Amino acid sequence: MAFCTKCGATVADGQGFCPSCGAPVGGSAAASTSAAPVTTGTSGMQENVAAGLSYVFWWITGLIFYLTDKRKFVRFHAAQSIVLFGAISILSIVLGFFVGASMVAMHGGGLVGAGLIGMLLWLLHIAAIIMWIVCMVMAFQGKTFRIPVVADLADSIFKP
Repeated sequence: MAFCTKCGATVADGQGFCPSCGAPVGGSAAASTSAAPVTTGTSGMQENVAAGLSYVFWWITGLIFYLTDKRKFVRFHAAQSIVLFGAISILSIVLGFFVGASMVAMHGGGLVGAGLIGMLLWLLHIAAIIMWIVCMVMAFQGKTFRIPVVADLADSIFKP
């Protein structure tokens, strides 16, 4: 396991660039393969553990770790958790409202509309569970897994 000499982040073997700051890492003096001491921040745990735990209870633990841990890797995953699962929570509430409203109305295809929206809501929940597992596994492995639109939005909302 190598460490970036610019920011100190963990860099997986064989990677050419630091996943945190983008600095080039190679077989030269730019990478140190010696074991580094366990880095602890304000949360009192290893970076990868804190980052992985920021996904456990969706945006709630993301918010907790964003406010309590100042390490860049943890804050990135916490911010991504807040944006991803916050958006999923809001979308789930809105779609659930439309399912309920369609069931109450029951006129002009209300049942069909409720069924279609309900199916969309079910697919959203399946996708959320898959993203939850993937994000946690990647964070626990110490990898910066950027969800294309979500990570950019998290970077713009929560300035690193």
